[in-house]
Amino acid sequence: MTNEEKIKKELAEMFGFNTEQIRVARERRVFLEVPYNQFRRVLEYVVNDMEFRHLCTISGLDEGETLAFYYHLARTDGIVLNLKTSVPKANPVLQTIADIFPGGVIYERELVDLLGARVEGLPKGNRYPLPDSWPVGLCPLRKDFKIEALAGVDWQKEAKFNG
Repeated sequence: MTNEEKIKKELAEMFGFNTEQIRVARERRVFLEVPYNQFRRVLEYVVNDMEFRHLCTISGLDEGETLAFYYHLARTDGIVLNLKTSVPKANPVLQTIADIFPGGVIYERELVDLLGARVEGLPKGNRYPLPDSWPVGLCPLRKDFKIEALAGVDWQKEAKFNG
């Protein structure tokens, strides 16, 4: 049994996931889809018990009615575990993972700026990656984003961001 198959088996046994939720895409790449109400528990388990201790990045995707978030985690043997969770687009609230991965704050700020997620517990700070003058609430990675909405923006005026 490969290391990827061992990971799949352990997660299935520990959390009751079915084979639809866990997929070995290729060597060193495992994907797991986790309901948001289980996300924190699964994240803590894979970090503490399975040694996925490096957060590579967090990426987001507008799936229409939901926003999906992929937490890409790695361990020293080169295996990357991609944890996917989704929240309703109408109320895209996530809990910060900064207590586990302090460097994840920068990725969480991207989720706020680019997809309009609300990350509870995210420390106050500057916007990233959009400029301060970008209109708050105008999320360029959402499917409903229209470039025309920027037509009247005064790019010289500095906008304030509330974190």
